[in-house]
Amino acid sequence: MTELPDLELTLPARPENVGVVRHVLGGVGEALSLDTETLDDVRLAVSEACANAVTHAYAGGASGLMDIDVHTRPRELQISVRDHGNGMAPRTDSPGLGVGLPLMASLAGSMELLSPPGGGTEVRMRFVLPAPDLQAASSDGAGRLHGAPARPGAASHGHEHQR
Repeated sequence: MTELPDLELTLPARPENVGVVRHVLGGVGEALSLDTETLDDVRLAVSEACANAVTHAYAGGASGLMDIDVHTRPRELQISVRDHGNGMAPRTDSPGLGVGLPLMASLAGSMELLSPPGGGTEVRMRFVLPAPDLQAASSDGAGRLHGAPARPGAASHGHEHQR
């Protein structure tokens, strides 16, 4: 992404900061008047990306940073989570079960995994936002909008996933 983000956040890649990011996203959701379901999807997907940075980016107890950039566009929210660690590689000592990337891909409209110059990993996610008149519609109590289309299944192509 070449233009300046609407929000930039850089935090130490520590577990407690995943909650900080979720809180900040709540403010973004409020500012954009996002419906509950969309905000929950954004929070979960970005939390997974941050948790990956915390868990996998800095081996051997090394500390490092994670950068979160938020770009808002009409009907779209683009969020990037980047670490400056070792990059993506299979790890036999990983405590995770490998469900984070597929989960992020299923929640976001599209997702890209990048290896930026200088190292690390960047996860770019795009979320399609409901039309403003649908966002203001009442929900059925479960956070689902009346008349909203069902979510299509996730499809993958290389390192980019779109639904």
